[in-house]
Amino acid sequence: MTDLFISDLHLSAERPKVLSRFLAFLQARAAEADRLFILGDLFDVWIGDDDREPPIPLVLEALAGLAERNTRLLVMGGNRDFLIGEGFAAATGAELLADPCVMEIQGRPMLLMHGDQLCTDDVTYQQARAYLRNPATIAEFAARSLPERRLLASQYRSKSGEATSLKAADIMDVNRATVVEYLESYQVNYLVHGHTHRPGKHRVAWRRGTATRHVLPEWTESGGGYLAASDGKLTAGDC
Repeated sequence: MTDLFISDLHLSAERPKVLSRFLAFLQARAAEADRLFILGDLFDVWIGDDDREPPIPLVLEALAGLAERNTRLLVMGGNRDFLIGEGFAAATGAELLADPCVMEIQGRPMLLMHGDQLCTDDVTYQQARAYLRNPATIAEFAARSLPERRLLASQYRSKSGEATSLKAADIMDVNRATVVEYLESYQVNYLVHGHTHRPGKHRVAWRRGTATRHVLPEWTESGGGYLAASDGKLTAGDC
């Protein structure tokens, strides 16, 4: 069995090269895999399953085509697209994953996350995350019209970008103690996540020995990447 992991594509009409690279990836590498895991931020923004602003219809069709070719599609919402729901799943044939969740990969349990929960040094972000994911906030947002939701999302992205530019880089990375807390909570030695845009393989010492943390890459106009699990190995690939 071959499993592929990707995250942080941030698909939008403003990033046509990323969209083209992703569609080519679905047609080639992903079509050869048994399972494709998308661990958050597939879209730069997702304001509801009823939105069909381009390139959403094209992406939904491509994902549905992948599922029809017998590649099992498993999708987790990220901080930009946590509102992905059953409508998205019905349109694509995807299975929605909780964040976090444990899956068996190559015969061993692995903790899968988007990764933003690990960045606990960024206190203001964690406060905003809790507010945005509050059921009351989501219900109030969902009750608005598509144009209103689109405007609110644009305003939030602008404020978020301004705030991020003023923060120290290490604040936006994972907190080691938080990583260990999650490993201990789920009793696993492997963690795969995205969000930080700092791809790499890290060793984490904890009471059960040494765990491995794989960080998935962000997809940009110049390139993208994935993690492949096959033949008992985890290897990074470019696309």
